[in-house]
Amino acid sequence: MPKNKKPVPRKSAAPVEEDADEAQVAALCTLALELAEQEDSDTLGDALRQKEFDFQRLLRRYLNQNRDDVLYGAIDQASHEDIGAFQMLRGAIEEAAASVPIRRENAPALEIDVFAIPVFVGSTGGLVETEGFQDDAAYDALLDSMKSAGLESPKARLVLLRHAFDAAEASRITYSQLHTMAREASAMLGNKKVIDAPALERSITGWIGATFGPDDTAVELRFLVGFSQKHADDPFYVPPAGEQAAEDWFEARMERYRRWTEDAAPLVQRLLAPAGRALQLNFLYQDLFFGARAQGLAEQAMLALMATLGAALAEHDGPARAVIGPADVKGDMVLRVQVYGNGNLLATGERPLELGSDLAVEVDDVRDALATLGIDDVAVAARFDAQGNPVDPQPLD
Repeated sequence: MPKNKKPVPRKSAAPVEEDADEAQVAALCTLALELAEQEDSDTLGDALRQKEFDFQRLLRRYLNQNRDDVLYGAIDQASHEDIGAFQMLRGAIEEAAASVPIRRENAPALEIDVFAIPVFVGSTGGLVETEGFQDDAAYDALLDSMKSAGLESPKARLVLLRHAFDAAEASRITYSQLHTMAREASAMLGNKKVIDAPALERSITGWIGATFGPDDTAVELRFLVGFSQKHADDPFYVPPAGEQAAEDWFEARMERYRRWTEDAAPLVQRLLAPAGRALQLNFLYQDLFFGARAQGLAEQAMLALMATLGAALAEHDGPARAVIGPADVKGDMVLRVQVYGNGNLLATGERPLELGSDLAVEVDDVRDALATLGIDDVAVAARFDAQGNPVDPQPLD
């Protein structure tokens, strides 16, 4: 009688799961590549329409299933394969995460959007987190003002989180977390009872970063995060047909927002600090959450860059010149600025350079900022080499 064979050890399920994850990442990335190739097409065939449907269905599925690993993995893979697909995929995921359809039985479809308003707050001594959002009257008036100023539909239901997010808090919010936050906010808006909202609660982790002395001058980035729930077919949010008409529509909205920031500034000040505390507020444009976050972080990086260069120039007596160019820092692209005076390197500063961004536009932004520091002699390098030296710098006109 043959001896029993030694049992074969059962294989772990982990490799199978990893293979499945990789397949899902690859499938989503492939759809993005195929759709990006057809973005400029005026007509969509049946096959392409089906791919668009499958693409949006996958986005909703992975957001609902909290599959950030697949979403971020597909974006990373696309970034190595095609810039257009990378940009399209990331934009589609950001929009799907922040603009969520709400289906109801025997009732019109709703949509809830998660928006953010980046605000740079100047003060003496810095903001104190526990002092924020203590003025209920200012909170209610701020919400009302967004409708009366024409930023939101009169029929929309609005809510702001009673917390100003710092940059670190906002940066930790993932696609699927924001998607869940939107669903929780929708449930709260439609329910008079207090309900659990773990994703919303988890998003508020507390401020970190620099602390200021009582006499220090501080400039801090904060995000006001809100939710706007409206009927999915509300015409208030639909731009008119035609390129010029749509452009005029957006410009009018921008002007309404500019006027609103002037009128709302005292209310926001009351929400961020006690009465009598002097604050200087600089609003950036309201956008869906991820767009507003990117806008705020980019401006923060620019301010940090200028602060670094300005500190060096303050100790330098005489003319200075600057060289701007892209550089690779451990696999991440940055826009580097070196400032020279009397033939010596005075300072080096960097800001992140988004994949697919227009280098000429980025250079012009930095050039304008350098002009505020008194630097008009500016050159652009093809790149900075591994030793930090500019390659083929050419003067800007």
